Amino acid sequence: MITLKVRKVGNSCGVTLPKEVLAKLKVNEGDTLVLTEMVGGYQLSVATDDLTEEMRLFEEGRRQYRNALRELAK
Repeated sequence: MITLKVRKVGNSCGVTLPKEVLAKLKVNEGDTLVLTEMVGGYQLSVATDDLTEEMRLFEEGRRQYRNALRELAK
């Protein structure tokens, strides 16, 4: 388990990832990460072009079928 401290960064807050975490994720400064909400918490993973496109399509469909999804959720 790795403990991270939340710190103020400008008007926002952020965390600094230790070198060993960066190495396991195979990321460097400037890379994009995705924080996904899971049932028991959150998952941090590397953003890929495929994932970025899939999320864009999901958001587009969610907006387009907003009313139908709301009715189905009842």
